[in-house]
Amino acid sequence: MNTAALALLTICAWLICVQPVTAAGPAGPEGKKTRIIVDSDANNELDDQHAIAYVLLSPGSFDIEGITVNKTFGGGGIRQHAEEAERVVKLCGRFPQVRVYEGATGSFEEIRPTVHRPVFDGSPAVDFIIARAKEESGGTLVILAIGKLTNIGLALCKDPSIGKSIRIVWLGSNYPDPGEYNFENDTSVVNYILGLSVRFEIATVRYGKSTGTAAVQASVDDIRLKMRGKGPRIAPKVVGRHGGEFDCFGDYSVDLFEHVKEKSRSLYDMAAAAIVKNPGWADSVVIHAPRFRNGGWVDQPGNPRTVVLWENFDSEKIMKDFYNTMDKP
Repeated sequence: MNTAALALLTICAWLICVQPVTAAGPAGPEGKKTRIIVDSDANNELDDQHAIAYVLLSPGSFDIEGITVNKTFGGGGIRQHAEEAERVVKLCGRFPQVRVYEGATGSFEEIRPTVHRPVFDGSPAVDFIIARAKEESGGTLVILAIGKLTNIGLALCKDPSIGKSIRIVWLGSNYPDPGEYNFENDTSVVNYILGLSVRFEIATVRYGKSTGTAAVQASVDDIRLKMRGKGPRIAPKVVGRHGGEFDCFGDYSVDLFEHVKEKSRSLYDMAAAAIVKNPGWADSVVIHAPRFRNGGWVDQPGNPRTVVLWENFDSEKIMKDFYNTMDKP
């Protein structure tokens, strides 16, 4: 090989190494799967269950390493959140290969002073996140956070070195407006993570608007029509959150939707998983990391710390892929 060719190869290799890692698209048979942990308040509503099932039933795109749960205002105690996540894992035919780890019940500031003890509030989930992030051969680990950020903040506090190995995709906030359920469940951890050097992406919610994940909706009628009987069949059957017995996730999806009062519901969490699977289904913009002060977001134009903001989700394409995934898991 001549000197000019060698120099060209060296430059190309350097460029590949220094380019930022972008969101992974759909992985084909030869493609590299996205390593992922789903961090969820699984028993809160019904969107968490659909996000977990979507990830579990997309094995060509995701290599799911485990599920961690946290306790938010709704959904009962931490064990109930873990049981609901385990229920979905079973209904998707992935139990016991995919395990569920119990995480934080309290807030980041409450638990933070205890993280270096052998056991603390949320330690099973926190220690699992750290262990998987430090897996040297696996590449970047995506943590799909579809609840409060407490488990992740505690993991970064206990072992800051994992920051270089993880990519956090958080379903949370109405940025630039205040409010939002996941955000309000632990406001203390959000500014903490915004102050760290870790890849952080926000899939906005924006209740009642067309620009956030709130726009990705499914009607009860559509779920009845498209989900009944879908997904792998399992035995023995699983008892649902509202009673009844189910042998596939599709039938459980119908049951979850039939227990809500509204004619349609937003699948916020599933939309966040979808843009990890295919970043073309939403718009992303890099912004200077804001701070949350005195009940509102404060932009910091000169902040060298940046985060990715996801908005304008393509509801039609996301829902189409969700139903296709359920058809051919």
